[in-house]
Amino acid sequence: MNQFKRYRMEIDLRSATLAPPTLPDGYHFVRWHPLLAERHARIKWRAFRRDLDGSVFSCLSQLAGCRRLMAEISKQASFCPVATWMVVFQPEPDWPADDCGTIQGIERSGRVGAIQNVGIIPEHRGFGLGRAIVLKSLHAFRDTGLCRGALEVTAVNRPAVKLYRSLGFRVTRVLYRNAEGGGVVRGSERMPGRQDSELSASQESV
Repeated sequence: MNQFKRYRMEIDLRSATLAPPTLPDGYHFVRWHPLLAERHARIKWRAFRRDLDGSVFSCLSQLAGCRRLMAEISKQASFCPVATWMVVFQPEPDWPADDCGTIQGIERSGRVGAIQNVGIIPEHRGFGLGRAIVLKSLHAFRDTGLCRGALEVTAVNRPAVKLYRSLGFRVTRVLYRNAEGGGVVRGSERMPGRQDSELSASQESV
């Protein structure tokens, strides 16, 4: 069974300096509504189906899997609608909107806001949308009174790791997950070593 190294990263929302979540011209945020679940699922599928996380977790490479995942997240009692957003590209009001970004938030115990599935479709990468949508979610967590933000990222996804570090996230745990089902491999969790904590500054930019 394939196993993949993952980083659990956290940010202290009480002391972090969070920039405003700014989007380029033509893009705008769309707040969560249950009727948008299908659109979120389709963004996930378009973002991950041929990407690293789609190869790591098979559910992300299939539209049915993304629909199921979105339903599971949004039905949790801990689901945080105010930290769940889409990014849409629509440069003119009469242009058809192109859904291009998604993020979901969950409130964990200990006043932790957990970010789920940051997805930007390939055609719209390189414009800072990932940074903007993560900041949008972090601001919502802090406004709700949560103390920390948390997420998981596949260790070899260097652009994503660098993005999160640039926002103030730090690696707090290292673990391995099974590709099939995504469960944590028993006994694999550990504190980060020096190599994990001091990730190369030469990693690609997002």
